[in-house]
Amino acid sequence: MKRYLITGASRGIGRAIAEELAGPDVELLLHGRDTVALAEVCKTVNHHGAHVVPLIHDLAVPSGVSDLIHHVGRNPLDLLVNNAGIAIVKPFCEITSVEWEQTVGVNVTAPFMLMQHFAPEMPPGSSIVNILSIAAKTGFPNWSAYCMSKFALEGLSQCVREELRDHKIRVINVYPTATDTSIWTHIEGEWPRHKMISPEDVASTVAYALSRPADVTLESISISSLSGNL
Repeated sequence: MKRYLITGASRGIGRAIAEELAGPDVELLLHGRDTVALAEVCKTVNHHGAHVVPLIHDLAVPSGVSDLIHHVGRNPLDLLVNNAGIAIVKPFCEITSVEWEQTVGVNVTAPFMLMQHFAPEMPPGSSIVNILSIAAKTGFPNWSAYCMSKFALEGLSQCVREELRDHKIRVINVYPTATDTSIWTHIEGEWPRHKMISPEDVASTVAYALSRPADVTLESISISSLSGNL
């Protein structure tokens, strides 16, 4: 049975990926912080025959990541999806040190710790998928903390990719443009959500990349709306 760990799986892109990859030959280790939402996801993917393990941990602090690692156990992973992320959207002069540290913790330190711990035991043919963003390539006003974290994960994952290449482990970076998830509910302003791509668009792209032969890798995948970057 394949073992897949997906962070941030209680909603949005993470949930869509879990639903896309669920199957009777898969053990899904699904991380989230919203107990109720994660339980709903687990119930949904159970209908696809997947064995599901819910993981409720706070990735903003290293102790939370360590607890997740302990909960996952010693058996190797076949897939790690670093999807969990937070977005602080405000002028950079207004960002607090706590908000900055939380952004770095969830968006950079957690993926680093997870890759560092799990990659050495992942078998050849395994994959690591990092859900990045167009914000890993382009800066936007009021998104400085978020862009910083995505640029950082971009650099880290490029280096990890080269280190793992000889071990036959694929590192796949995905760069969605604005995606219609609940994150926009908590961000001030008017956002054209009807023009955004859907979480399912991202999930199907991830599934396609993973379906390629083990010696073929789609290393950098940009996904955008025909309307352009929003």
